Amino acid sequence: MKKDTHLLHAGRTPKSNFGIVNPPVYHASTVTFPTVAAMHEAGKNPTEGIYYGRMGTPTSQAFEEAVAALEGADKAIAVQSGLAAITGAIMAFVKAGDHILVTDSVYFPTKKFCDEFLKNFGVEVTYYDPMIGAAITDLMQDNTKIVFTEAPGSLTFEVQDIPAIAKAAHSRGAIVMIDNTWAAGYYFNAFEHGCDVSIQAATKYIGGHSDIMMGTIALREEHYKQVKSKLYTLGYCASPDDCYLGQRGLRSLPARLARHQENGMKMAAWLKERPEVTKVLHPAFEDCPGHEFWKRDFTGASGLFSIVLDGKYSAQAVAAMLDGMELFPMGYSWGGYESLIIPFNPKGARQVTEWVEDGPCLRIHAGQENIDDLIEDLNNGFERLNKA
Repeated sequence: MKKDTHLLHAGRTPKSNFGIVNPPVYHASTVTFPTVAAMHEAGKNPTEGIYYGRMGTPTSQAFEEAVAALEGADKAIAVQSGLAAITGAIMAFVKAGDHILVTDSVYFPTKKFCDEFLKNFGVEVTYYDPMIGAAITDLMQDNTKIVFTEAPGSLTFEVQDIPAIAKAAHSRGAIVMIDNTWAAGYYFNAFEHGCDVSIQAATKYIGGHSDIMMGTIALREEHYKQVKSKLYTLGYCASPDDCYLGQRGLRSLPARLARHQENGMKMAAWLKERPEVTKVLHPAFEDCPGHEFWKRDFTGASGLFSIVLDGKYSAQAVAAMLDGMELFPMGYSWGGYESLIIPFNPKGARQVTEWVEDGPCLRIHAGQENIDDLIEDLNNGFERLNKA
């Protein structure tokens, strides 16, 4: 089946649920067993069956099956947040004395975890230029266990050459992880391009309505038990209600992403012509770093991108622009039906690459509103920016 069709049906078993279309919500902690023998038998393989609520329920398993179908993975695991998916996946593969490589454009909480947690537990972390490609082999060490990628990069949207990085990493025995949230696992197949683990903040596009907190880890069969057992030991699990809402979001994901892409592309093209904007950071635009890799490896674009304003605009002028927006509220996260906008400065978050742009930066999420209304709101915002 094509992905769109598979995504509508994966994880659903109406015949097992009285013909009901959607899987039911199981709120469960205790799972009882009729005999001592049955309890012991279930304990032999707790990662596969229904053993204890934190290990999984029919609700979480249905959602995970659908996520695996989305990502083209063998298995998937749901946890309580996107950051939990990142930290749990990394911790499943490292111990004191190991080394990992992390892209310098990664989601900032990932860096915070590496700097404030991993390093304190004896794991060495090296950040690398996101555009390094095959040259990453020069940074590999005998104890390198993970190469962590994110394409495009958080905030600044550099697109990495994932196949080249994966080839170099595998030649030295390291696994490749990717934060695949921007493409929602839909516009980029991580496994076809050499990744071993694909991580998403399901809080974003999978949920789609800004009302759940959840993360997913999609992976190959060979890594499943190792990661699942470590997450169980750490106490990681997703709530049943969020798993149910995540399933609901998955069914409409292709249709929603198409609208986000359409609005995002039109909005970015309009912004590129504005005199106030010096740069549009969007992977589908030729001047975005790594555009050639996006064009080669991705099948589409989501609604998230950034712009750089002219350096003449002060923080007060930017505040005047943003404070008056009607359809672009300021708020963290993204991926819901609504548009969002936030100001940011990437300079303080870089370790090995230099951010050379002088102007204020804005990250924009193009929601599902009418594009003409969104552009009018932005136009009014630019009027306030210039007056200030």
